[in-house]
Amino acid sequence: MEELLELRELLQQGKVDEALLLVDELEDMSLSDKINKIDSYGVVLLVHLIKQQAEKRSTRSWEISIENAAREIRKLNKRRKAGGCYLSSAQLLEILEEGYQIALKRASAEALEGRFEAEELASIVDKQTILSQAIALIQQ
Repeated sequence: MEELLELRELLQQGKVDEALLLVDELEDMSLSDKINKIDSYGVVLLVHLIKQQAEKRSTRSWEISIENAAREIRKLNKRRKAGGCYLSSAQLLEILEEGYQIALKRASAEALEGRFEAEELASIVDKQTILSQAIALIQQ
């Protein structure tokens, strides 16, 4: 909120260049927040996809979590007024790849009764298939 008040003052004072710098900063903050939220939902999505593949089964709860995470990512990534998306498919994939290890660690505590460490679980599942599945679900 402080930034908006500062922006108003800069505009009232005719300091357009400084106001534009502040607008850029606000845009960066907004995008960073969206990326953090997309990352969190991405990890949730990946955890359940990893568990599905590792256990070769699914539960209604996992499917609902998968559906919800993909929907939230789509919603966060959608530009309301300008149309289009904030992040490209390649950028979304990069975020998912960065979160994959965290998802693998979380899934290892739950999948197959927690018998496997993350490294062992990694050898049971196919990372590329899971990432492709995640992107396909997000792009629906």
